[in-house]
Amino acid sequence: MIGKDKKRPAAEPGTISTLLGRDTEIDGALTFKETIRVDGRVKGKLISSQGTVIIGENAFIEADVQVGVAIIRGKVHGRVEAGQRIEIFAPAQVTGDICAPTVTIDSGVVFNGNCLMQATVKPVETKTGTPPAETKPGPAEKVSPKG
Repeated sequence: MIGKDKKRPAAEPGTISTLLGRDTEIDGALTFKETIRVDGRVKGKLISSQGTVIIGENAFIEADVQVGVAIIRGKVHGRVEAGQRIEIFAPAQVTGDICAPTVTIDSGVVFNGNCLMQATVKPVETKTGTPPAETKPGPAEKVSPKG
């Protein structure tokens, strides 16, 4: 229907909302909310609490990455933390530590670093500026089954 003014539907989950092409170079912190595909160069930080970053085959990332989901096919130098999952596909080259509850590494990937499979939880600081001490139940705190 030509000439009709239709409202555009909201972006579907998994659709790319931002594309940084091969000739793009960013030096600094890049924050986003939805899904971003990077085919260029990023130096600094990539940050999104719930967003998805797709790092293309031609991308070079020299940054710390903190996202909801990371899908990597290019070169990454830096720490990658994901709240949901990290997927690394060939011909990716990752140098640095990765941390996520779910990690997938494809055959043919070059990975040099440590892998920690747990949710990325930052310690909460107290008023004194120090993280709280861990509390572990002592022997007196055992719970007996009710009969």
